[in-house]
Amino acid sequence: MKRLLLLSLFFSWLSSALCADEKPNFVVFISDDQSQLDSQAYGSTEVRTPNMLKLAAEGLKFSHAFVASAACGPSRTALFTGLWPARNGAEPNHQPKNRSVASLPPALRALGYEVASIGKVAHNNYDKDHGFDYIDGPRGLSESKAVAKFLATRDDSKPLCLFVGTRHPHTVWSAQRTYDPDAVMIPPTHVDTAVTREERASYLTDVTKADTLLGEVQALVREKLSPNTLFIYTADHGGAWPFSKWTLYDSGIRVPLIMAWPGQLKPGTTSDAMVCWPDLLPTFIELAGGEVPAGLDGKSFAGLLRGTTAIHRDRVFTTHSGDNDFNVYPIRSVRTQDWKYIRNLHPEFQQHTHISRSSGPSGLVYWKTWLAAAERDPAAAVTVKRSIEHPAEELYDLSSDPFEMRNLANDAAQAARLVTMRADLDAWMKQQGDKETVFGKPLLHGEPVTLIAPGAKRK
Repeated sequence: MKRLLLLSLFFSWLSSALCADEKPNFVVFISDDQSQLDSQAYGSTEVRTPNMLKLAAEGLKFSHAFVASAACGPSRTALFTGLWPARNGAEPNHQPKNRSVASLPPALRALGYEVASIGKVAHNNYDKDHGFDYIDGPRGLSESKAVAKFLATRDDSKPLCLFVGTRHPHTVWSAQRTYDPDAVMIPPTHVDTAVTREERASYLTDVTKADTLLGEVQALVREKLSPNTLFIYTADHGGAWPFSKWTLYDSGIRVPLIMAWPGQLKPGTTSDAMVCWPDLLPTFIELAGGEVPAGLDGKSFAGLLRGTTAIHRDRVFTTHSGDNDFNVYPIRSVRTQDWKYIRNLHPEFQQHTHISRSSGPSGLVYWKTWLAAAERDPAAAVTVKRSIEHPAEELYDLSSDPFEMRNLANDAAQAARLVTMRADLDAWMKQQGDKETVFGKPLLHGEPVTLIAPGAKRK
């Protein structure tokens, strides 16, 4: 019996040693247009996201995770190139990277990986530009079914890097609501109308749909892949609301990032280290034993996952340039742990989005009720005006003003901080070769707001 026990312990140790020497699998599940706080894992008491909550209990949650840009295309291209938009060429939405810019999936392939994309991963069918081995884009087949089919038929002798993207909770939101509009919480940056509540309930319904798909994909991964799998949940930027998507407020750029890795990450932990999307693939390359390509903006945070450090960045930079003629409003920002500086490159422009300019099904749904409320309610008028008109500079103390409602750029007590953060952004924009290009035809203050049909080409 003693000999059998020793043999059992030896083979258990050998199995663990072999697993430790294996290259880890990487699986990344991406939701579309979800702000960080709209998750139970980040403290929400109104939305049901049990799988996000369970994933956080199994591993590591980042409280200060950011994207490079607040629109789908630029954000996702920065993820796959490790470069910010001015350097990769995908500055406005719906524009691919420059052909001369390398993507990082081939660096993982060189390390022996199969790199796969299922669902909405690289925006606008640009997956082929990034060198994936396998692509199964959005075709009506649910993401979990597509993942099951792929995992059942792939050559499992290779380690895997798999990206899975769902379109939830992107607009148009579900009309079959599973939340009570009367019970939803309206953020202080929104105008509380009956239609706002209905749309908020629809948005939360689709957040829960994304969570359900997350759970299904994670179950398939556990069944088909080895325990040596780093499983990640995140989102490409915030929800399609004013002061969120298409802006550089935290609701637009601060995203959920939750990771589980059995035996490697301590369950139920939280890190307040600042990380950003361009850091993800360099991290994978280092964890796989490779050398991160030189000249990237992204930096590996493998040390955070290995427990050898607790810090990563002391600031993050974000950009937004525009989204066809719906949204022509270039912005840049720098954020530290507790402060945010935003530069509106053209404060003479009106800031509009699909919400206020689209003639399609996702446009004007609640916005027209905000405009009506602004006619009779001074507080609503302030919110509407603040959504459209911005000063050249904004400065926020995020520790006391998390919704970024009190601009301190003209506060004499913050003059030195403003100068420092302004200089930081200047230096970064110069390093990036940022030409401050205006993409599209802007609306100047005083010009009438005309509607644009979905699918209209930029002029």
